[in-house]
Amino acid sequence: MRRRWDRFREEMQSRLWPLPVAAIVVAVGLGVGVPALDRLLDEVLAGPIDGALFSGQPDSARAMLSAISGSIITVTSLVFSLTVVALQLASSQASPRLLRMFTSDRRVHVTLAIFLGTFAYSMTVLPSVRSPNPSVDGDSGFVPRLAVSLTFLLMLVAVVALTLFLAHLAARLRVETMLRDVHEETSHTIRVLFSQEKPDDGSTAVPARTQVRLTPGRRSGFLVGVERDDLLALATREDLVISVDTPVGATVMSGTPLASWWLRDPLQGAGLDDERIERIDAGIERAHVVEYERTPVQDVAFGLRQLVDVAVKALSPGINDPTTAVHALGHVAALLGDLVAQPIPSTTERDGDGVVRIVGRQLDLVAMLDLGLTQPRHYGAADLFVALRLLALLQEVGWRTVHDELRPVIQEHADAVLAAAERTERPDADSRRLRAAHAAVAAALRGEWTFDDRRPEPSPGRGRRG
Repeated sequence: MRRRWDRFREEMQSRLWPLPVAAIVVAVGLGVGVPALDRLLDEVLAGPIDGALFSGQPDSARAMLSAISGSIITVTSLVFSLTVVALQLASSQASPRLLRMFTSDRRVHVTLAIFLGTFAYSMTVLPSVRSPNPSVDGDSGFVPRLAVSLTFLLMLVAVVALTLFLAHLAARLRVETMLRDVHEETSHTIRVLFSQEKPDDGSTAVPARTQVRLTPGRRSGFLVGVERDDLLALATREDLVISVDTPVGATVMSGTPLASWWLRDPLQGAGLDDERIERIDAGIERAHVVEYERTPVQDVAFGLRQLVDVAVKALSPGINDPTTAVHALGHVAALLGDLVAQPIPSTTERDGDGVVRIVGRQLDLVAMLDLGLTQPRHYGAADLFVALRLLALLQEVGWRTVHDELRPVIQEHADAVLAAAERTERPDADSRRLRAAHAAVAAALRGEWTFDDRRPEPSPGRGRRG
């Protein structure tokens, strides 16, 4: 249920329309209801609070409402047109995948809701203003004083919201803010992943695979989540063992194998008719959520992918900003350190009787290291500070890891970084720094720590291993 709620919340937050549409509906309701309340309270409002309410004539009320509605919709169009241009510039400088974070920004939703709600409210109130009828004696017209006063207050709120939004937008377009947001989002995904799954102690043997059948995918896109509770219920009901073969975040193509399954009791194979096979395949396919873009709900690698994209983009000849790459690698180091500092969660699921029903891919830490290091090493090893940051990353990850099988992999990455960096001609002093940083990785893998006060900034996140 928590996974479903997280995915639903992410889906709603990544869409720009729900909150503004709700604000428009509420504003139209208020625009109808408040003038009606004005008529009922007309005599009461003429008392103590009379001086605080709008006191103009119908023509003045119409002019005010028209001016507010016209200016609000104009400012809304202008501001969000400039925002789109700014986001395009940010995507070209950082990564197009970061635009999802802007569309899911709650302040953007609230600002748009205030603007459009104010516009809808003022336009709904405008027809309720009635001029005097000369043919009716004593008819002075009707001005919904409370409604017009509320329109003025909403206009002031919109002006304040515009000021705060521009300040917020200026902060959000900074690359440091983007990196921080991706880091926090991915850290949340890691915490959820490790809190929901028990550590894998290696004691669970995979059930014997007999007469394995493959379930093809029916949609193309990215696997953004797996509903393991649905798979467990299906496997228990049909007496199956299901293997989750496709990792979250992988590309899925329609018609290619998505998962595999087999009967726990091979003697029941005779009872597998076409209808039952179709029912099982449909249930497995529904439990695999495929969308057109990746989301961070269950996908740890997506956060690393975004940070690496920023680093690689900064290292491109068109941008040539190695400092941003160094900062991005600092965040990558912190996230990889969080991953390797804990036992790998188990993906084995049992039913209420303790029977193994689901087996699947464990979190592939080797793939995570490759994702975080391979492209930055390829594009940035020629720069001294990028190479030093890569070696410092490996030193930090090697210091924090609790997985002995990762130590040779970390050492191989350190050797590859040093080899790539040494292909560039550089002064002897720089070469000595690189070799010293490489030696520090080996020391960290042995449980020793060496510190070079000339290396780039330390990683954000947690400190040394406990």
